[in-house]
Amino acid sequence: MRIVALSSYLPSYRIISDWAERAGHEVVLVVTLPPTDRYGSGPSPFAEKVSAETGVLMTSKLKSTAAAVIGALQPDLVVSAAFPRLIPDEILRIPAYGALNLHPSRLPNGRGPNPVRVIYEGATTVDVTIHRTDNAFDTGAIMAQRSAPLPAELTGPALFAAWLELLGDALDEAGAKAFARDPGVVQQDGNSSYAAMFEPAEYELDFREPSATIIRKAAALNIMAPRAEAVIQGERVVVSAVRVAEGNGTGAPGAVLAKDPDGWDIRSGDGVVRVTA
Repeated sequence: MRIVALSSYLPSYRIISDWAERAGHEVVLVVTLPPTDRYGSGPSPFAEKVSAETGVLMTSKLKSTAAAVIGALQPDLVVSAAFPRLIPDEILRIPAYGALNLHPSRLPNGRGPNPVRVIYEGATTVDVTIHRTDNAFDTGAIMAQRSAPLPAELTGPALFAAWLELLGDALDEAGAKAFARDPGVVQQDGNSSYAAMFEPAEYELDFREPSATIIRKAAALNIMAPRAEAVIQGERVVVSAVRVAEGNGTGAPGAVLAKDPDGWDIRSGDGVVRVTA
């Protein structure tokens, strides 16, 4: 089958390309956004890496330019992953077997641009969904879902790796169903939740909270790159990782119990955490 992929992030695109290779399909085009839409000034690292493998169309004009090029190719399926624009009907009505989107939450929970918020706010599992793409974000019929416990060593990279593995497995099922013209299972809007982008205050870790909560929030914030922050001894630092440290220590939450070149042992609400800068 002929596949058109829409993506702006290389690891997410790799889920699609690896699936296509496993299943014997061909990615005939990748549609991505211009650098000014996604990366700032300068060349697009995504387009440069992908263009060696297949055709790349870089455009923000989805209804006109992208739809025209995709229409000329007559793909069997469109698959999107980490593509932050709503895909218009002008594209959705082209492929013979419809369009699929990869979303890293258990829809209808966690709709929206920041699905890792579900983990930030307390989820005990890593979840993903492949759904049919319709004319609203993350609302199409569900084709496949996967779930796994949070990684034992809970960090941003570990969460991201779990997302990639689960999405790849789910796409095997969802792709086969799409080509069998399975309509999927309609989402129940009454059970939905919206995963908004983090507010500035949410990036700061609160050492009054339990250790497990601090570790989970740091991992969620750092899923793409270190973005968690903390105020330690009056200095704001970027936190790359948090884990449980031995001992209970003394002092109020936030007290520094020990320091070494790459971090601190800090009193939490119920123990001690090692914070790495």
